[in-house]
Amino acid sequence: MAEAIKLTKNRDVPMEKVRNIGIIAHIDGGKTTTTERLLFYTGKIHKMGSVDEGTTTTDSLIQERERGITIQSACVTTFWKDYRINIIDTPGHVDFTAEVERSLRVLDGAIMIFDGNAGVQAQSETVWRQADKYSVPRIAFVNKMDKVGASFQKTLDSITQKLRAPIVPMVLPIGEEHSFSGVIDLMEMKMIVYDKDEEGMEFTVKDVTPDYLEAAKSARARMVEKIAGEDEMLMDKFLNDQEISIAELKKALRKATITRKLFPVFCGAAWRNKGIHPILDAIIDYLPCPTDLPPVEGFNVDSGEKISRKPEKSEPFSGLLFKVQSDPHVGTLSYVRVYSGIVRAGSEVYNTTRQRSERIGRLLLMHADKREGIEEGFAGEIIACIGLKESYTGDTLCDKNNPISLSPIQFPDPVISLSIEPETVDDQEKMSQALNRLSSEDPTFKVSYNHETGQTIIAGMGELYLEIVVDRLKREFGVNVKTGNPQVAYRETISANAEGEGKYIHQSGGHGQYGHCNIRVEPKNRGEGVEFVNAVKGGAIPSNFIPAIEKGVKETLQKGIIAGFPATDIKISVYDGSYHEVDSSEMAFKLAGSYAIKDAFEQAKPLILEPVMKMEVATPSEFLGTVIGDLSSRRGQIGGTTESFGFTTIDCLIPLEAVRGYATVIRSLTQGRGSFYMEPSHYDPVPRDIQEKLTTPLTGNKSSKG
Repeated sequence: MAEAIKLTKNRDVPMEKVRNIGIIAHIDGGKTTTTERLLFYTGKIHKMGSVDEGTTTTDSLIQERERGITIQSACVTTFWKDYRINIIDTPGHVDFTAEVERSLRVLDGAIMIFDGNAGVQAQSETVWRQADKYSVPRIAFVNKMDKVGASFQKTLDSITQKLRAPIVPMVLPIGEEHSFSGVIDLMEMKMIVYDKDEEGMEFTVKDVTPDYLEAAKSARARMVEKIAGEDEMLMDKFLNDQEISIAELKKALRKATITRKLFPVFCGAAWRNKGIHPILDAIIDYLPCPTDLPPVEGFNVDSGEKISRKPEKSEPFSGLLFKVQSDPHVGTLSYVRVYSGIVRAGSEVYNTTRQRSERIGRLLLMHADKREGIEEGFAGEIIACIGLKESYTGDTLCDKNNPISLSPIQFPDPVISLSIEPETVDDQEKMSQALNRLSSEDPTFKVSYNHETGQTIIAGMGELYLEIVVDRLKREFGVNVKTGNPQVAYRETISANAEGEGKYIHQSGGHGQYGHCNIRVEPKNRGEGVEFVNAVKGGAIPSNFIPAIEKGVKETLQKGIIAGFPATDIKISVYDGSYHEVDSSEMAFKLAGSYAIKDAFEQAKPLILEPVMKMEVATPSEFLGTVIGDLSSRRGQIGGTTESFGFTTIDCLIPLEAVRGYATVIRSLTQGRGSFYMEPSHYDPVPRDIQEKLTTPLTGNKSSKG
């Protein structure tokens, strides 16, 4: 890995000329291919790689090159017209959703890619919502306009209907499917025709030809009306039929894009090297620089008061560690978005999340798997640090004299797990170390140990994810492992209010043990988790014993009560009890809390919940009945179907347990032509017969006396 290469020609550009953007889309939307073209046309690379051949810049993992998918997000810095563009290419597969989540948390803008043939797909909706959550301005790119069945207008309709997004088309395609040859730039009213070379470096710019003139004029009028509608002064001009200059339109559209009132839409065919140059100009013209956005907000860890940091070098340093990556050459790379101030190599920073100081060894600028050493990182930059030993994804790093805690990144819980064990005793320690490194990289990857079976359990967002983990263990870490069958991440909960009592009394000479509490449990809405409330009045239980009760309750819920699965969506209130002046202890109340929650849980009509997936199945239309019948037999709830060019897409909700290994099933049902995509939707109670199979007899008493 060469470090001597100078990756950036001039880092110290004005903040107004910096763009931090991400490329997001449904799986196989063309993110990596589009990124490759952006890098080629900006002169960052001199030969375009191919996803199919495993030669793209941002796919550097062996597994990415072999499978033709993006697994890890990759950072690249390039320049266009003296503007510095920091690009993050993200995965499309839902199994790697943490990569998208953490990337969007630190980006200023994004390019959302849609398939011109498929329009808005399941993961398109998911990443759009993720971008909404972090208030990320976007421009849209309708890709694959050369594909059979591609339709710019149908894709626009799909975006409007499914995402309810206020879009403004900025181009018109010149032809569609095999005849697609370029775009009409509605702002400049010029045709951009890719007719000079296959790489798309040279193209013809000319006036709109008569056969497209009426359609272009009509589309431009609609564009001007939409943009003017977001600016009072321009609306006055529009209503009075006054000329609105291109500069005025661009300024108004930039403001509307940054405030997410409008989303400009472009189109092209990245694989055919068409339509990318307008995207590069749009990144500069419409997506925000760090100073266009409000100052980043956080809070003072000591006082809890809200504070903010402006994206200026003169401000105290603050940054968010959004990604941890194991590197075979330097150990751990910690990616940081610098929001304010300057951070220097060799300096000490304060981690407010962990409340400890760390020393940064070296600072790097990353270009996918290549890197460049730097001495300082400035506000607005995305950098990598070497030397952080106890800082993890979502942690805030800052100046110790001016502490700030930024809002952390929220990640979904894993939905599937499997047991894993080393093939030899010698591999045991290597496996533990490797799993620790992998879990520090990805917060959605969990490792636990089952003391009853002696097995190590790994959990993630899907079967593909766990398959990749096992592959990386073998290749990167040299650990040979054996795995069990994937297991669904069930949960336990309750469906009624109930009360329970827990008492622990133990006497064996000298001081005894005494703890006694009464608790009340109430069901909460799905996804609300566990809430513990101290409702004790009159000093029935001294306040210093309440945390011990809470600990006993939560540890018991985590282990599961009726079937050994973690319990969730419950409100627990401790409201009464008693204590002994001499014999009461934290241990006694912890045990009393454990007995009380078991007692209450059993009486509260317990349920087992299963993860339900949102699923999209694409099948040749002649197999539609067979596929729907199979999905129904698997407890699938069909939501609707859409047909396009001989293929039908089925939307449904289906339990994860029912579709494990579905890739083989759909191929056999459709003669190898069908495909599917799924992502976690919500948790629902399992049917009674399945609950009876999963439930094991309860053991243990609610009180112990001796």
